[in-house]
Amino acid sequence: MLDFSQIKAVISDMDGVLWLGDTPLPGLHPFFEHVQSRGIPYALATNNSMKAPADYVHKLAGFGLNVPESAILNSGLVTMIYLRRHFPPGTGIHVFGGDGIRTLVRQAGFTLTDEGAAAVVVGLDYNLNYEKLKRAALLIRAGAQFVATNDDATIPIPEGLAPGGGSMVAALRTATGREPDATMGKPHPPLFEAAMEFLGSDPAHTLMIGDRMNTDIAGAVRYGLRTALVLSGVATREEALASETPPEAIFDDLGALVTAWQQAG
Repeated sequence: MLDFSQIKAVISDMDGVLWLGDTPLPGLHPFFEHVQSRGIPYALATNNSMKAPADYVHKLAGFGLNVPESAILNSGLVTMIYLRRHFPPGTGIHVFGGDGIRTLVRQAGFTLTDEGAAAVVVGLDYNLNYEKLKRAALLIRAGAQFVATNDDATIPIPEGLAPGGGSMVAALRTATGREPDATMGKPHPPLFEAAMEFLGSDPAHTLMIGDRMNTDIAGAVRYGLRTALVLSGVATREEALASETPPEAIFDDLGALVTAWQQAG
């Protein structure tokens, strides 16, 4: 049972929790009103590496919300933390992914390259083609580090579940015979570690809100966070109840979660 009185900070997923595609989900505005009015620090954490944090700020502004860029952590940003720890500025990095991750690589002081890369960063690419797959595979086979921003097999869109960044990772795993050297997104620790450092909280008093069992909830449980699943994205109630790592609470959507939190006092 989730005890809201113990919650001092919040980490929330975005896709499938705050919105679906370009459509805001129920509870979006009440959620921000609730945490901001109570002075509860929050971080918005997503495995999606297609966009830079500034892009999410712009998207939220389009919904009428003013969210600081510092509160947004995506797997791309956490990937930059990893790259800075392992490679000096100017190192050649190849990106198999979207423009958002390319922007972050440049801003982090690395050089984008298609030849002799020290690392291949892999994320969701809406413009995937064979040439891109071939180039990334050849670089990994030549010795480049294989760095996955996330391994989500799918992403929720209005039409259903579409291939996610994990599908790109799986293709390269098959093509190279190699597992990623590091994976940044949930359920792996790096994104949770970055969120906790930003929030200045401890896991026992931090709530993870997500819509996926195998990433949001499973990763949060392993990290010691409090957990709430919303059914507005990927997971079903049946899946959650049958899981070996069930959430502490299940809500139809973010709006239902906020209502329960407010009623708890």
